[in-house]
Amino acid sequence: MPTIVHNGTKLAYEDRGAGKPAFVFVHGWTCNRAFFAPQAEHFARAHRVVSVDLRGHGESDKPQGPYPITAYVDDLAYVIAELGLGKVVAVGHSMGGITALQLAAAHPDRVAAIVMVDPAPFVFPPELRAAIEGIVTAIEAGNQEPRRQFITQHLFMPTSERKLVDDVLAVMMAAPMHVAANAMKGILAFDGPAVAAKCTVPALHLAANPPLNPPHLMSGWLPEVVNGWTVGAGHFSQLEVPEQVNSMIEGFLRHHVA
Repeated sequence: MPTIVHNGTKLAYEDRGAGKPAFVFVHGWTCNRAFFAPQAEHFARAHRVVSVDLRGHGESDKPQGPYPITAYVDDLAYVIAELGLGKVVAVGHSMGGITALQLAAAHPDRVAAIVMVDPAPFVFPPELRAAIEGIVTAIEAGNQEPRRQFITQHLFMPTSERKLVDDVLAVMMAAPMHVAANAMKGILAFDGPAVAAKCTVPALHLAANPPLNPPHLMSGWLPEVVNGWTVGAGHFSQLEVPEQVNSMIEGFLRHHVA
């Protein structure tokens, strides 16, 4: 597995395909690059595709300390430059969605467009923030049950395939406790509206059921955003209904990305 070292942290990635614009796929909280496998395989037929394990995740290094969204962005900007990808289409899921937004805001010279697949909340409702803060506290105390219940009870639909739920749960629960807690703190600290105000590149938002960011609110934060909505899938729509996600990304590229 190829790696790049940025400021002492080893970052693992996959690099396949050819063609511009290149894609960079950015997974979510306590996930890994395989969570975009259906999209990487699909778009590698006509594009160069890079899937990254964010710091703390997958086969990348897992240093102690804080995990702000800006740390992932700095890593990704470095990877984009080192691999000579040019201006990329950054596709992020959940935590990766807000990371893609921050990447576009901070490095518009390296981003042609972004796709946010059910991104983490730009603004946390008070009751949700309190619940997530409780999960973080439990993780740090060594109690992983609230984390497990959150994943199984809130990120899938009742109709979601049981094997998929079990597979996702196994990966997410395997993430070290310090990464799970500190990465979630980074999500909670993210100021979505402020970052969105600095985003000037074309943006596609793919809402799930129920959406973490209702499309009417997303349109207020990103007036030029293109909203899509998957059918029959929960938070992991890129895995549950990959054909829908792939099709909407293709349509977005045709009509909104030079």
